[in-house]
Amino acid sequence: MQGFSTERHSFGKSSRNVNTLQVTPKGERFLLISRRVRQPVSPLKLAPALAAALDPTAYCETPVYNPDLCPNMIAAQAKLVYHLNKYYNEKCQARKAAIAKTIREVCKVVSDVLKEVEVQEPRFISSLNEMDNRYEGLEVISPTEFEVVLYLNQMGVFNFVDDGSLPGCAVLKLSDGRKRSMSLWVEFITASGYLSARKIRSRFQTLVAQAVDKCSYRDVVKMVADTSEVKLRIRDRYVVQITPAFKCTGIWPRSAAHWPLPHIPWPGPNRVAEVKAEGFNLLSKECHSLAGKQSSAESDAWVLQFAEAENRLQMGGCRKKCLSILKTLRDRHLELPGQPLNNYHMKTLVSYECEKHPRESDWDESCLGDRLNGILLQLISCLQCRRCPHYFLPNLDLFQGKPHSALENAAKQTWRLAREILTNPKSLEKL
Repeated sequence: MQGFSTERHSFGKSSRNVNTLQVTPKGERFLLISRRVRQPVSPLKLAPALAAALDPTAYCETPVYNPDLCPNMIAAQAKLVYHLNKYYNEKCQARKAAIAKTIREVCKVVSDVLKEVEVQEPRFISSLNEMDNRYEGLEVISPTEFEVVLYLNQMGVFNFVDDGSLPGCAVLKLSDGRKRSMSLWVEFITASGYLSARKIRSRFQTLVAQAVDKCSYRDVVKMVADTSEVKLRIRDRYVVQITPAFKCTGIWPRSAAHWPLPHIPWPGPNRVAEVKAEGFNLLSKECHSLAGKQSSAESDAWVLQFAEAENRLQMGGCRKKCLSILKTLRDRHLELPGQPLNNYHMKTLVSYECEKHPRESDWDESCLGDRLNGILLQLISCLQCRRCPHYFLPNLDLFQGKPHSALENAAKQTWRLAREILTNPKSLEKL
């Protein structure tokens, strides 16, 4: 199978033809081979046809949904949108409410632990604050797994070094002429003048372990062992990772300098300026892309994260609704052995879909079904190619370290899901 191309929109081997299954209200099935040819598929030959459609080498850059190819296609699309909206109002909203309740419960415990940490070490000040019904720095990994980013102070005496040698990562080096004593984090600076992410995380892990024993929730919270990450298990149901980080605003990393691509009209100059001003975060956490690299580089490196920039990009139209449906489908049907897929994969593919469909009219409510199907087909392609590039850092593979068997299983499950939604929208009532 051909590998992934670094060019945008070419997740697998590109083709001018596209294979997608269409079903008319009369039940007649067509396998769309090209923009001009349609071929009836008998029920006995349906399975091989679906298997052929699963091949990512058959996908073109933009799936074809042309009403001229099928006279009743508009009605079919309207039916799909109706059932997707019903699914969103019933299943997705219920998921959001349940997660919001969990977040409030989890954040009470985490806040109490961080208060104890701050008493021991004032440099680690809790930044977990609620604003407009959301907690700053909190990311939902799954309904039972969360990450809290703890923003640290005084990065100013360090230079941000992003030379591309560490995919998805960068280092912080003491500015020329600056003395170590001028830094708030002097004991974590290496002999080479780098601020070590792992040293800070190790110190923070020790402080959190002590705080867990002293906090008022000590009966329901404990540290997760056998990891260099700082993870808490709460009530034996939830896992929260607390990650020290620096917020970088007003600058943009060199490894993401290619964005936005000049020939892509989305997101527009004003939104680009907003996103770049929003900046990014540098996280002290393990990075799979550094597996096998020299230990010193892995120890010093900080992981690049673009959470706020991505959130800003996906505002407007049905983008958020589409992502919410994808997350709900993943939680209910794609939580698989080996954990091949998480919600960040879905978020990444929504960003790529925005590039492929740059007009705001492409994200009108009436297009929700088309956008969802396009993303699910792209997800299958990525799983089959075993590569999902980060949106801002395409050299970083989000599937790195995932078992191949888990990715293949996820591709099959995703295809079953996509086929069910496309051929029978009413099935969403049971999904």
